[in-house]
Amino acid sequence: MATTVYDPPALDAGTLRVTPLGGLGEVGRNMTTFEYEGKILIVDCGVLFPEEHQPGVDLILPDFAPIRERLDDIVGVVLTHGHEDHIGAVPYLLKLKPDIPLIGSQLTLALIEAKLKEHRIKAYTLTVTEGQREKVGPFDLEFIAVNHSIPDALAVAIRTPAGLVLATGDFKMDQLPLDGRLTDLRAFARLGEEGVDLFLVDSTNADVPGFTPTERAIGPVLDQVIAKSPRRVIVASFSSHVHRVQQVIDAAAANGRRVAFLGRSMVRNMTIAEDLGYLKVPKGVLIDYKKAKDIPDDKIVYMSTGSQGEPMAVLSRMANLDHAIEPGEGDTVILASSLIPGNENAVYRVIDGLTKLGATVVHKANAKVHVSGHAAAGELLYCYNILKPKNVLPVHGEYRHLMANAKLAQDTGISADRTFLAENGTVIDLKAGEAHVAGQYDIGFVYVDGSTVGGVTDADLKDRRILAEEGFISVIAVVDAATGRVISGPEIHARGFAEDDTVFDDVKPKIAAALAEAAASGVRDSHALSQVMRRTIGRWVNQRLRRRPMIVPLVIEA
Repeated sequence: MATTVYDPPALDAGTLRVTPLGGLGEVGRNMTTFEYEGKILIVDCGVLFPEEHQPGVDLILPDFAPIRERLDDIVGVVLTHGHEDHIGAVPYLLKLKPDIPLIGSQLTLALIEAKLKEHRIKAYTLTVTEGQREKVGPFDLEFIAVNHSIPDALAVAIRTPAGLVLATGDFKMDQLPLDGRLTDLRAFARLGEEGVDLFLVDSTNADVPGFTPTERAIGPVLDQVIAKSPRRVIVASFSSHVHRVQQVIDAAAANGRRVAFLGRSMVRNMTIAEDLGYLKVPKGVLIDYKKAKDIPDDKIVYMSTGSQGEPMAVLSRMANLDHAIEPGEGDTVILASSLIPGNENAVYRVIDGLTKLGATVVHKANAKVHVSGHAAAGELLYCYNILKPKNVLPVHGEYRHLMANAKLAQDTGISADRTFLAENGTVIDLKAGEAHVAGQYDIGFVYVDGSTVGGVTDADLKDRRILAEEGFISVIAVVDAATGRVISGPEIHARGFAEDDTVFDDVKPKIAAALAEAAASGVRDSHALSQVMRRTIGRWVNQRLRRRPMIVPLVIEA
């Protein structure tokens, strides 16, 4: 069913307006705006990674259109944690207005500051910790520790006279976290006593029953796999997954191996994590990648990027023998991460490529080398029962995840009319505990393509897919400007066809005849004549070759 787009009314006094601009119906580009008394607070500003049907795209940003003309009203951006799907779009927002304050924990801000440095942007930042309260414009913010697959993650409680909102960010409830930092359920209970008017809650694992396994379960498995590996070990993970890297370092050290980081983002992020004390590296374990080749194969572990099958990441290049490290017999590759929906084919291609080279590939399907960073259904039920929120807005997830999360909320007694199955651009107004949908913006995809931001459209991507799947034909004819008669051509060149160009000899007389007929009818405009050529060859190629290629006709008047 098509979404009905309609602008919300002017915001009533004493009303809080909540608008997700990304992260609903997708796993990525998380971003939500909160507006009160003319001021806007943003929570998260992340990117979405492209799928195979978006060729040439590097990143996908949230659609800033609803706030683009109101940048001066933005009082700050709260970043819940340092993953790309929550911080990756910050440079693009700050390019519009560089002095928007960024608010987050120490590690989160360190990761985004390093990224902004590459964009030559100096950020204004406010470092916060769990338990801290800050007044930002008309918003009274309280930060709450939550457990996730990166250290220093925070939920944020947003208080205004319109009501209390709790946004979890990404979280789970690991009871034995590697860093000892638990999701603060006592703070959740306290907020529940105060009265949560709107609960924005992570939905990524809402359709997974029970509880997310503890991170500690992975350590012994990594240790066992590394101990059994006769040659090199290559572990691929997200470049910001500090806990997973810590476990790999511990397992490598226990087995007398050294560790080398591969990939620019991995080196950058882990250097930051170690400098700030979030990553603890035993003396002498880390080694520079360039020196690692001098170490015996059974004494090294490479920690790399590329766990999602990204074509330019280290692991994909290894699988294509396009990297200095060429996996082979006796090598072990561990994919220590989850599969982001949409990346399955790319990941399985990398697994197949590595297996073909003789490497043993260990991944989530055949060993416990990854656990999710998101709360499963059992944990979400706990949260609903502790908080007893008046209204619920499931966020962070594809539609099936949002639907599953809404069902959990309803199972705990929250009525369906207070459970909002929204999409990007849905405007929800909150006042005195009552919430309702007030509008729906037309939210699109903003593509980053090389140095171009927002220039590539869905029509451009369709053209790219046609070029990739159906091929390309150019048709050139020279016609007499006075009579419309064909003087030279038509000349036809094709790319992406199994057949030789001579296959088009049959259609050339048809094109010439069609041009002559058009000229006899008084058509002289070169654009109109080029469209005659396009239709003629298009019909012929479709009937004869069963193809719908991109056709570029050119009529030259002489």
